[in-house]
Amino acid sequence: MSEPMIDEPEAIPETLRERDQWVCWREEERDGKPTKIPVTPGAGGFASATESETWASFEAALDYSETEHADGIGFVFTDDDSIVGVDLDDCRDPETDDVDDAALDIIERLDSYTEVSPSGTGYHVLITGALPEGRNRRGSVELYDTARFFTVTGDHVERTPTRVARRQDALTAIHREYVQDTERDTASESEQRDGTDARSPTTDAADVDLEDEDLLEKARNASNGEKFERLWNGNTVGYDSQSEADMALCCLLAFWTGGDRTQMEQLFRQSGLMREKWDEVHYADGSTYGKKTIERAIATTSEFYDPDAGGDTEDSHGQPDGVATGGTPDEADRSRAYLAEKNRLLSERVDELEATLEQKTERIETLEAEIERLTDGLAARDQETTQSHKEESGTGDETGDDPEPASMLRRFFGGRSE
Repeated sequence: MSEPMIDEPEAIPETLRERDQWVCWREEERDGKPTKIPVTPGAGGFASATESETWASFEAALDYSETEHADGIGFVFTDDDSIVGVDLDDCRDPETDDVDDAALDIIERLDSYTEVSPSGTGYHVLITGALPEGRNRRGSVELYDTARFFTVTGDHVERTPTRVARRQDALTAIHREYVQDTERDTASESEQRDGTDARSPTTDAADVDLEDEDLLEKARNASNGEKFERLWNGNTVGYDSQSEADMALCCLLAFWTGGDRTQMEQLFRQSGLMREKWDEVHYADGSTYGKKTIERAIATTSEFYDPDAGGDTEDSHGQPDGVATGGTPDEADRSRAYLAEKNRLLSERVDELEATLEQKTERIETLEAEIERLTDGLAARDQETTQSHKEESGTGDETGDDPEPASMLRRFFGGRSE
């Protein structure tokens, strides 16, 4: 190649660069289509994603990619690491930078290092986690975690993190929504059309059978009624985006409706959060933003309001953000549910901080090793300088030429010593 494929190698996360799991690739035509063939850095032969002897360090792969024998570099996924690659194809217009809504949704939810693919028409997202069992590809979305290589460009997408973040929950949800078995999807949609799946499949859901006004009155009079009222009126204070506020309101509606999708839909449309985006198609399967938001809310709600589980009083309690308990739970039950959600969020935050700390510790160790190397180098140079001076001094004695300092001493003290 006349120009290096990677303009800014330092843009690639150190988590990847430090591993000797790199190959090069070159584009060849196979069956009438351009195909990226993995190449062993330096040797130039065919590389295998399952044979480590055909891999090399990042630096070696980068150097070889600048020759005429390769077109770029790639990272190999193995069972020895927890790195997962998310490949989003044909979702970006390289001329206008327009991005498909589905790809944008995945990138925002994964919130990890993302770069533009070599073709310029897609994205690669790298995270750490465990790939859920089942199929790993559907449509333009593909997930890798082992025995494959990922082309890497270093063309980092602005406003995405510069590190490979741990995103297990997001990965699981995206796998379920975008990659899961299409037969299950078709069956689910068929059931919904037949009216057999109008509410959540969880066994904790109960027939609430409340009119909209009665349900809203109960939600407003619950212990978290102020929160419900704020969201209902369209107030998004305390949330990073309106999408998060949409999700929070839908979780509360899921609790109070017993997971009834139809009633959740008609209630949300009456709220102050309703906007045009609700009816926009944002997903590859044709689902609207609103439909997916309701589905996620029901999926994350563990229990639902049950009017038969201890009376039908007006101090029933919907729990925050999808953590709900059935019937009219006592204060201890509500506290446990709330704390369980808090602990989950804190655990995710701890995982992120631990990953950051690990990266910083590794960086410190690298810097300390560099300092030690430089210190040893300086010490060796000083020793060589000292030895050189000694040798020069010895040469002067042998020739009978007194060094200047000795001559000066004799001049001042020589006669006195006699």
